[in-house]
Amino acid sequence: MDEQIVTIYCLCDDFLRAMHYVDDKQCQMSNAEVATTALVATLYFGGNFEHARAMLKAPRYIPTMLSRSRLNRRLHRIKSCFIALLQLLGEYWKRVNPHPIYLVDTFPLAVCAHCRRFRSRLYRDQAYFGFTASKKAHFRGLKLHMLTTGQGQPVEFFLTPAALADITGLQWFDFDLPTGSCIYADKAYNHYELEDALAELGIAFQPIRKQNSKRPNPPWLTYWQTTHRKAIETAGSLMHQLMPDSIHAVTTVGFEMKCVLFVLGLSLLHWLR
Repeated sequence: MDEQIVTIYCLCDDFLRAMHYVDDKQCQMSNAEVATTALVATLYFGGNFEHARAMLKAPRYIPTMLSRSRLNRRLHRIKSCFIALLQLLGEYWKRVNPHPIYLVDTFPLAVCAHCRRFRSRLYRDQAYFGFTASKKAHFRGLKLHMLTTGQGQPVEFFLTPAALADITGLQWFDFDLPTGSCIYADKAYNHYELEDALAELGIAFQPIRKQNSKRPNPPWLTYWQTTHRKAIETAGSLMHQLMPDSIHAVTTVGFEMKCVLFVLGLSLLHWLR
């Protein structure tokens, strides 16, 4: 763990220097140390910042650890850096991707257990009540739309209300991929107009077809798609292993920041291997 913590700190420090982030002279704790604390909490403590603070305030790590409230305020100041770091890692995964295969899927991010949906104060609008077909369960919160490489490394993502349909969120992807790329998806992503538009750009979008589809796939292609889709399902499982049973957050901004941190943690898991 020590080597990984030092590696994460070096990554954060080099990235913030490249982004021309300058720490105030009066700061007891640098922005790189603040970002490292958040990432260590994400990777090893289920997003619990207090547990990360307790471990990292040792003399060999960060002896000038901030208090809980001050650390939280500093994290919100640099929350845009986490998204920028994810975009940088996404470009890196596209460059080192050995095969031009990409995967797209969605994952539920529940703000609380379904039985507590009337007690939670976050995301009370009807648009945030969704349904997970794979688990046959309702949830309240957000939906993560993610595009990964064939090995499950995150390339692009965004968050939407839970009730938004997968096919609607599909149109919000940038699909900034190399020419000749192939994207595999499940049955929820059958969109003929988008397929034709991507084909003109040299990108093949091949979802698993429904039984009544007007463009049926041969059986060998369906088997190939199902085999490759296991990578993004494994990526979703790895990300949920990092997450606790319920993500503790007081505000919607804090909840969304933790969701971004868990996606970043998934990307760092591949990078630290």
